[in-house]
Amino acid sequence: MLSTMALILALSGSPAQPAAMPADVDVELVLAVDMSGSMDMEEARVQRSGYVQALRHPEFINAVRGGLLGRIALGYFEWAGLVNEDSVVTWQIIDDAADAEAFADKIAARPVGTRRGTSISNAILFGTSLIDSNAFSGARRVIDISGDGPNNTGPPVTPARNDAVGQGIIINGLAILIRPSVSTGPLDQYYAECVIGGAGSFVLPVHEPEDFAIAIRQKLILEVSGVAPPPTLRLAAGQPAADCMIGEKLRPGFLDRVYPELDR
Repeated sequence: MLSTMALILALSGSPAQPAAMPADVDVELVLAVDMSGSMDMEEARVQRSGYVQALRHPEFINAVRGGLLGRIALGYFEWAGLVNEDSVVTWQIIDDAADAEAFADKIAARPVGTRRGTSISNAILFGTSLIDSNAFSGARRVIDISGDGPNNTGPPVTPARNDAVGQGIIINGLAILIRPSVSTGPLDQYYAECVIGGAGSFVLPVHEPEDFAIAIRQKLILEVSGVAPPPTLRLAAGQPAADCMIGEKLRPGFLDRVYPELDR
């Protein structure tokens, strides 16, 4: 009997193994980086450098190690009117400086280029899909979005935001205000009211190119640690409500063409 069983196992290969369980991490964090045409090449390079520097910084590594498990799952992609799927840096566990350096190297090696349109909604939808389909189980799940303008193509941003938040995903924002547009109103307010969401969500503004690296590092540390930003990083209360369709409304005929059912 034993020899028969041994023969069966030898012919069938290794015994069946149970399906792998998701890897536990402190946070599943996906970086969604704006590379729309409104970003000139200098801005795009400065932004790219800011992410690379932040990931290599000892303060970021210390924040990762300071978590309950001491490791996170990190992903990255760039977006404009659509997501540039060639830009995706696939999920990687980060638990030490070598991991972070390797991930930063992958981002740094990518060519820098911009594309037409600004679809924050498509970025949120893509980020949500990346989180839903990964092999990790995080205590928190976060989409980190940078951008220098409001949503102006693709689906409206608030339903995409609300769907992600409804799935327990936190969305944080980095509002790039180096060349603010008067016609669309304060971008940090737009991000605060129309883009970010979930428990402890926040938006940080960037006003000068030299502030990129510090702001990105600060945001990553807050996201990894799960610590709420201090009050000085929050928007002042009492401002008029942001128009979450302002980007679409500035495109002639866009609403009539794509969303004729909207009550305007």
